[in-house]
Amino acid sequence: MAVKVFIVDDHYMVIEGIRSLLQHERGIDWVGHASSAASCIAFLKQQQPDVILMDINLPDKNGIDLCKEVREHYPGVYIIGLSTFNQQSFIQKMMEHGASGYVLKNATQDELMEAIETVAKGKTFLSDEAAQSLRKNNNGEVPVLTRREKEVLELIADGMTNNEIAEKLFISVTTVDTHRKNLLAKFEARNIAALIKLAVQMHLI
Repeated sequence: MAVKVFIVDDHYMVIEGIRSLLQHERGIDWVGHASSAASCIAFLKQQQPDVILMDINLPDKNGIDLCKEVREHYPGVYIIGLSTFNQQSFIQKMMEHGASGYVLKNATQDELMEAIETVAKGKTFLSDEAAQSLRKNNNGEVPVLTRREKEVLELIADGMTNNEIAEKLFISVTTVDTHRKNLLAKFEARNIAALIKLAVQMHLI
């Protein structure tokens, strides 16, 4: 089943560039674009894509606030932050406000496809440069985890799904997903395999 992709960006060249990269890809259904937060919300009232590529700089509202609004009203829509900004604060704020991924506008076609396919499965994706940006600010130190994050990390390492972890810890699946995103951000890991590898190296599991 094709992943329905929508883009929110106020630069026509960016929209056309990404559309040209994706429109002939198997498994991608390009459903349109918006150049402002208002037009994005108007579109979502009519139909919902599976994945939105969302620019952080928009003319009427920043993408971080729009991301939060979309996730609150349309929890089934996954969002990938799309930006020229490679700063830790932008990446973390997008993820904290519900984004499932973060990709820079210089991403390759393969990286963009990987990001879309990954978040469409309910997983988290950080581009190499975004992950490196977070890592630079961490100086290789062992991240400080809450007790609950440690529990979730250990259960992820045991191969349990979000639903299984939620059931075992008596918390919601959404809460588990938040912990999972926080763990990926704290370890600056692109995916769960990298997260577990780092946690083992740091003797946390």
